[in-house]
Amino acid sequence: MTVHSVTAAEECTQLTATGNSEYPPFLWRQAGSRQLDGAVADFVGELGERIGVTVNVVDVGPWSRAQEEVRSGRIDLMAGAFYTTARSDYMEYFSPAMLYTRSVVWQGNQRPFEFHRRSDLKGRWGVTVINNSFGQSFDEYARKNLNLLTVASLEQAFSMLSSGRADYALYERSPGLAYRDKLGFEEQVIEIDPPISSEGLFLTFSKASPCNTPKLKQRIADALRAMHTEGVAKQAVKDALEEWNQLNTK
Repeated sequence: MTVHSVTAAEECTQLTATGNSEYPPFLWRQAGSRQLDGAVADFVGELGERIGVTVNVVDVGPWSRAQEEVRSGRIDLMAGAFYTTARSDYMEYFSPAMLYTRSVVWQGNQRPFEFHRRSDLKGRWGVTVINNSFGQSFDEYARKNLNLLTVASLEQAFSMLSSGRADYALYERSPGLAYRDKLGFEEQVIEIDPPISSEGLFLTFSKASPCNTPKLKQRIADALRAMHTEGVAKQAVKDALEEWNQLNTK
């Protein structure tokens, strides 16, 4: 059975990828479609062209569902994830990272407070999106020291901030700004410096995927290194940000 699985996997000509669908300009849902758009979708699509494999970047639902689909092997690739030891149990990380992103503290204008370091969050009620990560170091600190609620979407988190039901939210800066402005929270929700973390956003391969073979992983790794050298991700982010702004111009 093992030999049969490997043989079938080596013939894979298509891969499915997913990711956080509330993550502009990196990823967002295409209107009326199961496809995901954005910088990471474009990047992964080009990677597929370079290795001769079609990569379909699809929306499977909330971020927590996306992780479960990759864990099970029903989806082959995660198009963008921070590294944690828990996630490395069920998916393999490609190096180098596709890009780097900063996570920040968000506050509502009803209940602002001084923030300079992570200890300033102690004793307050925070909120973030379920199964979100801010890197291994901050995740461990938050688990031991912070009161952090989880909700299904960034819209819920920002709604709680704007209504005063939470003291702060934690989320990545670029996606947070994009969604805050789209949702009309520009006056109610503000980002606070300094960032709580800066992490690499990695492409990963499900360990349970039938297409996960040494040969294909090597082709992906080689293409990733070339794309990193060429600065492909930086251009993809620039193009995607322009597209997102055009789609959401008021």
